[in-house]
Amino acid sequence: MAEVKMAAELRSEIGKNRSRQLRKNGFIPGIVYGRGMETQAVKVRESEFRKVLRRYGSSSLIDLGVDGKVLPVIIKEIQEHPIKNEYLHVDFQKLRMDEKVKLVVPITIVGREKVESVDTILVQQIDEVEIECLPAYIPQLVEADVSGIDLNTPLLIEDLDIAKDENVTILDDLKDPIAILTEPTQQEEEDGELDEEMPEVEVIGEEDEKEADEE
Repeated sequence: MAEVKMAAELRSEIGKNRSRQLRKNGFIPGIVYGRGMETQAVKVRESEFRKVLRRYGSSSLIDLGVDGKVLPVIIKEIQEHPIKNEYLHVDFQKLRMDEKVKLVVPITIVGREKVESVDTILVQQIDEVEIECLPAYIPQLVEADVSGIDLNTPLLIEDLDIAKDENVTILDDLKDPIAILTEPTQQEEEDGELDEEMPEVEVIGEEDEKEADEE
């Protein structure tokens, strides 16, 4: 059983107008698909979906309750409105617990405040990692602790905790750097000095306009 749970309802509303009405009523239209099953049209409450996404991310294993059954799924794709803060559609992929799955998991940087200063800048070069594992071992969170790195020692994929987990296979190059520490460039320093020293420029005619207004 997964720690993350979400409820879904079967839907008969198909088409753009029906989907638009669903979203107005607080639902997100979606589908559930997987090997050995017919694709099901479902809807989930937007408030619940946002809560799960905010707390667990998009790569966690979810127990999705549909029509009296509990299906182990992952969020495979989310369609979002390009301007509005609105989810248009979501695809859930049903998993078999005895079959490995490939997925991309986001990386969260921790310890940034311990290494960054006026003399050093942390640059994150990788924000996600591709893994393969059984559904039961899908990590809810991949943290990258950068508190121990310096200018000569980057944090590599092989330094992640999941790289030492025998239940998880990382498909990316273990020698790829996740984050490095660098010094500010001379140009950045000069730009900063210019911003601090730039005198206030008087707008020609501004004083005359004020005097005219007063008159």
